[in-house]
Amino acid sequence: MLRYIIKGGNKLEGEVKISGSKNASLPIIAATILNSGKSTLYNVPNIHDTQMMFEILKKLGGKIEKKNNKIIIDTSKINKFEIPEDLMRQMRSSVILVGGLLGKHRKATFSYPGGCDIGARPIDLHLKSFEKLGINITKNYGNISCICDKIEGEKIDLDFPSVGATENIMLASVLAVGTTVINNAAREPEIVDLQKFLNKMGAKIKGAGSNKIEIQGVRNLKDVSYNIMPDRIEAGTFLCATAITSGNTKLVDLNSEHITPVITKLEEAGCKLKVDKKTIEIIGPKRLKAIDLKTMPYPGFPTDMQSIMATTLTVAKGTSVIVENIFENRFKYMQELNRMGAKISTEGKTAVIKGVRKLYGANVKATDLRGGASMVIAGLVAKEITTVENIEYILRGYENFENKLFKLNANIRKEEI
Repeated sequence: MLRYIIKGGNKLEGEVKISGSKNASLPIIAATILNSGKSTLYNVPNIHDTQMMFEILKKLGGKIEKKNNKIIIDTSKINKFEIPEDLMRQMRSSVILVGGLLGKHRKATFSYPGGCDIGARPIDLHLKSFEKLGINITKNYGNISCICDKIEGEKIDLDFPSVGATENIMLASVLAVGTTVINNAAREPEIVDLQKFLNKMGAKIKGAGSNKIEIQGVRNLKDVSYNIMPDRIEAGTFLCATAITSGNTKLVDLNSEHITPVITKLEEAGCKLKVDKKTIEIIGPKRLKAIDLKTMPYPGFPTDMQSIMATTLTVAKGTSVIVENIFENRFKYMQELNRMGAKISTEGKTAVIKGVRKLYGANVKATDLRGGASMVIAGLVAKEITTVENIEYILRGYENFENKLFKLNANIRKEEI
């Protein structure tokens, strides 16, 4: 068990390099199954979730070689098609491996995935889409078996623009017979990154970034080398950490276009930002102003940034209102914030935050990945000592989080319990 010990009160100052994207890396790692060869990836973040994906690939027969800043994945010897239940339960994103296995090997067996408890996040959309592609699905005692002789292109209309379902359909359809069209597709930048990776491998996909994606099936794919996009949620996290501490930092190696809604809301709250394509400089005000926001699928305000921004607004002047439209359990962390002196009330999918002048150190716990990061941000500005437990959640998605904060003048350390 690990925890963070934070002494609040220091302004964040300096420069921080943004790591590769967690949410782009995971589907791209799954996509390496499709070429049955070698894929060389750069800028993969060294976090728990990517390590878990590598472990699953090894169990399936893949080989992982790490050399300096690159990772070479060899999937030519994959000979198992069942994703281990214990690993599946630890990480919901592992369901994306199913699309890769089906696309290449036409079979996959897995259990219902686990991960952060932020809402139902059913995989019904994934399964309905697989069935549309001609895949037979059998459910038996918590296990799901998928098998088919061939995958045929089809028009799939998603009920909701699910990121995971969009990615799984793309992976399953790349080597299909005919053309697959996804209507109401998710538009996130990570979907665009997956399309770029697959097309570099020899796929024929167009439309990522819009609500209609077209996948023309090809016979085979080739070895590929690819650089993962930067992590937009990590970038947003450091912007908010700077804002709440009235700091002055420069973020480098990011794509500012990916976080336009976050930038807009921070400016609305009184921050000064100098925005370039790959860098952002931010100066936090003496005291933030209250704002309202609602989470929406991309290009709206990201649900992954909701807890981070809400925490930032706990010390803003005035009352902020936040509406969470994506995940129904995403306010759990707010109970922990109230223990630190925040004044937050929730009803349904709406949270009302009455800004306070001070937060106070307390023993709190991470309730999920982003909720955990929000506890750290609260600790940076709280009076006295904050202890954040259950930080295994945080380590799932942030690379060298405490080291990056420490280099920016935060008083933070990680210790074993």
